[in-house]
Amino acid sequence: MSELTYREAVTRALAEELEHDELVMLLGEDIGAAGGVFQATAGLFDRFGERRVRDTPIAEQAIVGCALGAAVAGLRPVAEVMFADFAGVCYDQLANQLAKYRYMSGGQAAVPVTVRMANGGGVGFAAQHSQSVENWFLNVPGLKICVPGTPADAYGLLKSAIRDDNPVLFFEHKQLYPTRGPVPNEEHLVELGRAQIVRVGSDVTVVATQLMLARAIEAAEQLAGEGVEIELVDPRTLVPLDLGTILSSVEKTGKLVCVQESPPAGSWGATIVAAVVESIWDSLDGRPRLVSGDETPIPYAATLEAAWMPSTDRILEALRQAATE
Repeated sequence: MSELTYREAVTRALAEELEHDELVMLLGEDIGAAGGVFQATAGLFDRFGERRVRDTPIAEQAIVGCALGAAVAGLRPVAEVMFADFAGVCYDQLANQLAKYRYMSGGQAAVPVTVRMANGGGVGFAAQHSQSVENWFLNVPGLKICVPGTPADAYGLLKSAIRDDNPVLFFEHKQLYPTRGPVPNEEHLVELGRAQIVRVGSDVTVVATQLMLARAIEAAEQLAGEGVEIELVDPRTLVPLDLGTILSSVEKTGKLVCVQESPPAGSWGATIVAAVVESIWDSLDGRPRLVSGDETPIPYAATLEAAWMPSTDRILEALRQAATE
């Protein structure tokens, strides 16, 4: 094992896949000599050259459209949309072109496109650069969605995404880039659609991703000192979703709390709550809870932004309520 930052894990995965398959190429704004605005592609331009690490104009529609064309022509492109919020600029390309091309070809055309996007708030980038936008795509069949919360998963999921013959949206949380964690020294692939039980417990099931996963871990460790054992599930991918692992956990604990960094309506957390209620209602010992952001844009002011995002204290409050219900 090596201790890598989340950022280093992403860079290592990209480098290994460029080395592994000559059809892999990267494209995006400032990803070349500049190494990307978040430095996740640092050094790759010098190592692999401008033909395979290609800077683009500031044009998200063009970036995703070129990636689709390159994939259909036989390449395996990894496109970077600098901020996940900018997925709104190229939403037609993502939802109406990329997601549907393989289906409309009757499976004759592979569409091995990975779209990397920097997701999430908490760093003072304000309403248009701080959103967690994975929920925008839950109602778009044909797209896979990865939400890695650790360096190991950022590494293993990204490699699997690049090798997948379907389009994958890969969300990297901005606050997680400097965080460190163990990553296997040998090649390590994480299967898309397989959740991980991060912590085993018997009292309450918590489902959380990315930055909220880290905060849920803090809450679970604090509650362990109070005699409450939390079972923590990280879906790792929202599409495909490993609902079976979540249902099995809730059947054991009888309680469910989902924690997400986005408003509640039309979200993955709400989807899981609905699925649990529909599938295993008789196993519930209390009402499911959804801890989320508010139904407002994300504020710029630091104190307001912190109040908008689910904190460890808010998660603790929801868990204590669930545990004592």
